[in-house]
Order: sequence, then C-alpha cells, then structure tokens
Amino acid sequence: MLVVDDLSFDVAPGTVCALLGPNGAGKTTTVECIEGFRRPDAGEVSVLGLDPRRDRDALVARMGVMLQEGGAWQAATPREMLRLYARFHARPADVEQLLAEVGIAGVADRRFRILSGGQKQRLNLALALVGHPEVVFLDEPTAGMDPQARQATWTMVRRLRAEGVTVLLTTHFMDEAERLADEVVLIDGGRLVAQDSPAALVASGAGDELLVTTTAAVDLQALQRELGISGAADGSGRYRLDVGAEAIPRVTGWFDRNGLPLTGIDAGGGGLEEVFLRLTGRQVRE
Repeated sequence: MLVVDDLSFDVAPGTVCALLGPNGAGKTTTVECIEGFRRPDAGEVSVLGLDPRRDRDALVARMGVMLQEGGAWQAATPREMLRLYARFHARPADVEQLLAEVGIAGVADRRFRILSGGQKQRLNLALALVGHPEVVFLDEPTAGMDPQARQATWTMVRRLRAEGVTVLLTTHFMDEAERLADEVVLIDGGRLVAQDSPAALVASGAGDELLVTTTAAVDLQALQRELGISGAADGSGRYRLDVGAEAIPRVTGWFDRNGLPLTGIDAGGGGLEEVFLRLTGRQVRE
C-alpha cells in the first residue's frame, strides 16, 4: 500500500513548519521517516545535512522528538524522567527550570500514570527539549491541553524559533498552525497539495466563495436559480456560495427581497481551516 507518494519539501532553518493533512494523509509516516524511525522505500531524507538512519547517532544528539504517546514510564515522575533524559546529552537544560517553563513543577514528583492528559503532554514536550536540540519534531503538541497550557506551549514554540531552532509540527488545530507556522505543508493521499505561508494560502482562496450565515431557513434551490450561482448548505445556518466578493450586492439583495435576515457574509472563506477543507474536501475521514 502506497502511503507517501513522491513527497518532497524543505524546511528552512530557524523556522516553524506545520505539516497538515486529514486523517490517513501520510503525516505520521512522513514524520517517522524524517525522524529515522521508519525506512523509506525510495527517495532521500536529510535532517541537518544528515541521513536520519545512517547518521542516527550523530543526529539524535541534535534533535528533539515529542510523540503523542511519549516514552515515559508509568511509575516514574516527571523529575525522574527529565533527569534521566538529561544524562543522555552533553549540554542538557536545567531540569528544574524546564519543569517550571512547561508548567509542571507542581506535579514534578507525581507518578506519570496519574497525571492528566495535558500534564503528560507538557512532560513529553519537556523531554523533547531537555537536550537543547537544533531541530524539534512536535506531534500534536497541544492535544489535551487547557487554554492556559496551550498558550504557554505556543509561547515556547515562538521562543524556540527566536533562538534559531527549527520546528516541524503536526496539528489538527488550524488556528494553531495559522498563528505559529512560518510555512504550511499540506498533504493528502501522500502527496503534496500546497506549500506556502499561512497568509499566502488564505489569500489564495480569497474571492473564490462567499460564506453566508442566517438565522432563517433558505430555499437554496431558489437562490441558485434566481442568481445563477451554485452553493451548498454547511449546517448551523451557513451557506457556501461559489462566487466572489463582487456578488455580495446581488446576494444581500436577494435576502432583502425575500425578507430573510442576513447575519454575516464573508468573502474568501474564513482562514486556514477553509483552505484546508477546500483543498482536501469536507467529507469526514476514518
């Protein structure tokens, strides 16, 4: 089964790159090949100029990996795990300072198995950073975190970038990618769909559709017939019309003539999430 199909992209040093795609798009396989956990059937992978498998010993000391399911022992404490990982590196971070930075100093002596999901995620992040890595791989870094922890993690990612660390992250939160990433790599079916800055990707979709919201039921067939445009209901009183901003007067006029309240109209779709859905489809993936 072909999971990744002739996929090629570069990540500039000292930048944050978000690898995005629907479930089954090939993100995990791609990242595992980059990290050296999986051998690609063909092609080349280079991280910091090194082959992740052939030069693994040299590369491990220079990279940090945060997995969704970290490598912590259930009976160990965050402090014990960090001290252990610190011994694997020539110039480790200060364990106590790192515990405070990720917000788990108060639970540093609790067993891993009784930590909350968000606390476990923050420990996994700390384990990825304890060796002062030059490149960091973050797999769903804020999954299970509360808003405060999420904001703190974002601050840490921005700090890493300011320090010249290269960050490759996967996430299903489009706002996270939009706020953190310098560049987005969007894949689907194992192939590259788009690669650009979040702002450029959002701008590329501007003018392609109108997102209309209303509190009334709309006769979509009548709207399409009278205005000569196509569209679809998007649920919760939202309708997507395949026209650009130039059609706003006609659309608002139609709502006015039919006595329907128009609570919102947005040209361009509404951010990176809409770009994601436009390029990969709206059908739920298993």
